Amino acid sequence: MKTWLRQHRQAIAAAFGKLAAQKSAALLNALVIGIALSLPAGGYALLAGLRSVTQGASLEPQLSVFLRGETKRPQADALGAQLKSDARLGDVRFVSREQALKELQATEGLAEVVAALNRNPLPDAFVVRPKVADAAALDGLARELRAMPAVAHVQVDSAWARRLRAFAGTARLAIALLAALLAFGLVAITFNTIRLQILTQRAEIEISKLIGATDAFIRRPFFYLGALQGLAGGALALAILWGSLAALNLGVSELAASYGSAFRLTFLAPGDALAVLLFSAALGWLGAFLSVSKYLREIEPK
Repeated sequence: MKTWLRQHRQAIAAAFGKLAAQKSAALLNALVIGIALSLPAGGYALLAGLRSVTQGASLEPQLSVFLRGETKRPQADALGAQLKSDARLGDVRFVSREQALKELQATEGLAEVVAALNRNPLPDAFVVRPKVADAAALDGLARELRAMPAVAHVQVDSAWARRLRAFAGTARLAIALLAALLAFGLVAITFNTIRLQILTQRAEIEISKLIGATDAFIRRPFFYLGALQGLAGGALALAILWGSLAALNLGVSELAASYGSAFRLTFLAPGDALAVLLFSAALGWLGAFLSVSKYLREIEPK
């Protein structure tokens, strides 16, 4: 066991030595990997921010049924009773024009606008939660409600949230595809780097085989070199992402403040950041494994 650990320590030290001997090339490779990995990582961070915005939004179907201005309260009560008796509808809540005006006055930035109005322009309304969630059924229900004599307009209030959820799902798929494509590129970068290292050390490898070194002993430093190169790229990707989010937050904070929000784009959670580092190290190791498996067999002592 001690011998095995000592060999791994020596392999890690050799890998660090190779990186130190070729600082410029190692830094350039790590920078390319970091830039490539920062793209899907940044997309994931943006989606996480979007998720926090929509977390409190209800995705359940909700209809706002606005009544005509000339509708009297007895007519509104009759319509409310009709809505409550409909088996397709669940919760039915009446919002009077006075209550709607108070809620509007409580909205930041609109109190002065409401105070300047000579009269209440808002209609009475019902907020309805249907039991059906199918888009076609909701459209049919909205058409029926619009046809009622006392109804002026019907609005599906949660449509924006459902569209946003669909957009987020499509964006997640796009980021996954981008990450997969870039992963192939990163493996190719490591593959080529390790290939050049093997060809450069061809004579040293031949001598090592002559004196009885096993393939596992020869491969080990190259595996660690690939993993270290990927790990360095992952660390640079996190640094690029942190700097980019900090720059974006300068504009986002100002925009959010205009809406009375304290929203900020947040950096990756510790677990996600660790996953980026492990993923990049694994890609580096995979590239080294493929390169060593291909080219080491071609080197035999003469």
